[in-house]
Amino acid sequence: MRGAIRIIGIDPGLRRTGWGVIETDGVKLGFIACGSVSSDAAENLGVRLRQIFDGLSNVLQRTAPAEAAVEQTFVNRDGAATLKLGQARGIAMLVPALAGLTIAEYAPNAVKKTVVGAGHGDKDQIRAMVKYLLPRAEPDSADAADALAIAITHAHSRSWSRLEAAVARADLHVRRTAS
Repeated sequence: MRGAIRIIGIDPGLRRTGWGVIETDGVKLGFIACGSVSSDAAENLGVRLRQIFDGLSNVLQRTAPAEAAVEQTFVNRDGAATLKLGQARGIAMLVPALAGLTIAEYAPNAVKKTVVGAGHGDKDQIRAMVKYLLPRAEPDSADAADALAIAITHAHSRSWSRLEAAVARADLHVRRTAS
């Protein structure tokens, strides 16, 4: 795709962090790659966070995205688990920031609504819609499928932002010529 922007979507997790890279040129979407970075549950937290950092750093070097999108943390009743997820999410934000990428954040329900059409889609629905939107994609896990959904959400958000800016410019032009 000419003039395409490459986007990495990241679905943070301490056990497994999903990632998915797409290209977008307006409303066209193209699949580049996807997968997940795992950490060793037998290791201490610091080592596990370093494993995620190293894995994501490697992915960014290989795929060279221009922008990043990360899913916001879902807060649950288990405070310790939420805190650990937040630390993994910090790594998911740090790696693209160190690479100089702009980072967008999306709530889980916003991702589901964008990709599935409803804010409460399940993992199977997300995977099916990702496969429909990106026919070449073969996510190896739900985390990779979710990461692709996050990248798709960012691509659609970019398209809407560009459309809104164009409408605003046209409105301003109409007002100036009417004066």
